Amino acid sequence: MSTFGKLFRVTTYGESHCQGVGAIVDGCPPGMLLTEEDIQPQLSRRRPGQSKLTTPRDEKDKVTVMSGTERGITLGTPIGLTVPNQNQRPGDYTEMEVYPRPSHADYTYIKKYGVKASSGGGRASARETIGRVAAGAIAEKYLKLAHGVEIVAFVSSVGKAAMPFVKKLEEDDCLDDSFYEFLDNITREKIDEYMTRCPDDATSDAITEVITQKSQEKDSIGGTITCVIRNCPVGLGEPCFDKLEAVLAHAMLSIPATKGFEFGSGFSGTKMAGHQHNDPFIVKPDGRFGTSTNHSGGIQGGISNGENIYFRVAFKPAATISQDQTTVSYDGKSGVLAARGRHDPCVLPRAVPIVEAMAALAIMDATLLQESRNATMQRLPAVQDNILKKM
Repeated sequence: MSTFGKLFRVTTYGESHCQGVGAIVDGCPPGMLLTEEDIQPQLSRRRPGQSKLTTPRDEKDKVTVMSGTERGITLGTPIGLTVPNQNQRPGDYTEMEVYPRPSHADYTYIKKYGVKASSGGGRASARETIGRVAAGAIAEKYLKLAHGVEIVAFVSSVGKAAMPFVKKLEEDDCLDDSFYEFLDNITREKIDEYMTRCPDDATSDAITEVITQKSQEKDSIGGTITCVIRNCPVGLGEPCFDKLEAVLAHAMLSIPATKGFEFGSGFSGTKMAGHQHNDPFIVKPDGRFGTSTNHSGGIQGGISNGENIYFRVAFKPAATISQDQTTVSYDGKSGVLAARGRHDPCVLPRAVPIVEAMAALAIMDATLLQESRNATMQRLPAVQDNILKKM
């Protein structure tokens, strides 16, 4: 479906070459200052044409808040967000009427719905994610104001070019203190200093070389994005089927081109013994209850424990490439498809704000669910007193 969330509900709309795309956000708390200036920075980080490593499609992706605010204050009513498609070139996709493109959604969409968008990827296009990013910016603002939550994502590998912690995971099946310290301190400002959005000099240079080479070869390449969520409230997550990591996995794997989700210690944790993987509880220097290690990735039993939440998302190579590809027409005749659409040789640099947005939407919805539970529980003082006495 096109709606994500239970209390903070986001419905995206629009196709890759229609008049515009956007989202309807329902459930935003009233009384929060909100204007386009709060939303635009993340859209500008996602937009095409921002560097030589991305698609040349020229879209400014300027957002307009159509409803749900008055004098720059949220009303608690649905917030309408719209972004026009200005640089449409549907003529690039005339072959799609005859041939399904390899690894695209052309064939599956027409089999599912009996019809599909005649140009671009339609709803399967990354243009759809504009609504997610705009809505995510609203969720982020509330989470930052109310709880101090910080969400930062970055490119951690492209092809075989990978940050040192990724290589260490592959070689030693473990993470060291330097990785956790890095997650504590990395900022979006630092990440955006790099065209690749990989905040490591040597790795960024290697990634630039890989992407440039694939672009020259009229090909594409995939990679991974790592995300950290700091200052997440304790107690988020709805066991048993909506555990917080399950909701985050749902959010991430709904992003176009994603192929994998690794949470906390991930697959490397399967090679560790239990006594190595367990996170001992401690009282931290500032008096907070916490853990000395964080193989759990900030979630235990499907519920956030107050430690940093971190995960990696795998993205496949972009399916649209400028090489001739063999395929068959819808009536079964062999042919050659010459792709003429504009595309990213690597989607990773532009996907960073999309990962951040979906993380924000997942945490926002979980936060509102838990805040509603806390509010109702606090109306039972006798029961609450008994609980506290037994703890």
